[in-house]
Amino acid sequence: MEFLFLLIALVVVCGVVAVPALRRRRFAQEVMQGAGAAVDPVCGQGFLPPEQLDVRLPGPDPELLAAVEEARRTQDWKPAAELLARTPADGSAELRWQRVQTLAGAGVRELAEAPGTGGMWLRHWRVVAPKDPGGAAVQAEFLVQQALRDPSSQDFRMILEEARTVCGEAALLAPGDPVPYIVELGVARGLGAGEAAFQSVWETVLSRAPQHMGAHLAALRYWSAKWHGSQDKADAFARRAAAGAPEGSLLPALPLFALHDHLDDTGLVRSLFQSVTVREAIEGAQYAVHHAPSDHPVLPHVRHLLVWFLVRAERYGEAVEQLRAVDGHIGAVPWTYEQDPVAAYTAFRARAVAGWQAGRNYG
Repeated sequence: MEFLFLLIALVVVCGVVAVPALRRRRFAQEVMQGAGAAVDPVCGQGFLPPEQLDVRLPGPDPELLAAVEEARRTQDWKPAAELLARTPADGSAELRWQRVQTLAGAGVRELAEAPGTGGMWLRHWRVVAPKDPGGAAVQAEFLVQQALRDPSSQDFRMILEEARTVCGEAALLAPGDPVPYIVELGVARGLGAGEAAFQSVWETVLSRAPQHMGAHLAALRYWSAKWHGSQDKADAFARRAAAGAPEGSLLPALPLFALHDHLDDTGLVRSLFQSVTVREAIEGAQYAVHHAPSDHPVLPHVRHLLVWFLVRAERYGEAVEQLRAVDGHIGAVPWTYEQDPVAAYTAFRARAVAGWQAGRNYG
């Protein structure tokens, strides 16, 4: 009898370790249901093992990762500066914005790992090349990300005010570049700026890049219930942007991001994800994915969020289709909201593949 109790205890402990706790809801069933607990549903399907998943980017950008790795390894900022110098600041500027975010995030992580000395390459960049618009944009975004890591810090407002100043410098160094103003949207959100002040910055962004998906995602954070306490305004903002989007734009996917911002642990029931509201948001995102250029820098972001919703809606075949397009890079919402992005992503991936293989598909 004692041996039986010990065996049961071991099974319980193993189950707790093996099944990841997702922030928004714990799966009530094993992700392997229908495929057999002894079979890994991703085996033989061409998906990467967890240890090979890259959490730094939502999709591949070898040049950017090379610059990030060089800065970390040697503290040499020049590869990053050269990369941004040949990344267009006009047109959509989607790639430039994503690269500025990633470089700034790399600096923030290094500073967190080594307070006082981490990310010295960014400081050297600004000192040696103070007129480089790329360096100014990265520093401004670095300050915003650094402040938002700890809004309770007594230096929170001071850091954001400094970020606003650097945004102004970056804008003067690169007239027409929307990126400094997109960074300033984060400053306005962090400082709790009024709607008139925020709208002024937003109109400047629109005058430079009216279809910029990254900018719309940054603005959505201001309007969403998560940051500004107004779900209706966030929904209205997303719907207006989607309705006015031209062919090839990713903006029809914006309502899906607005919907994700409003979900909480109490509302995650099966019927919700099969409702008309969710179905229409998913269809809008799928339309955007289908018509957007295949090399659109924000396309992987949309695909990742589609995976999350499609699995919840038990549309496993469609989820697997998106997974095949993004597997390998998981630095995107919703996984980056989780304490363990790899565990969250692989749990959803396993459930999608298991459901698809078993022929379980809603709709």
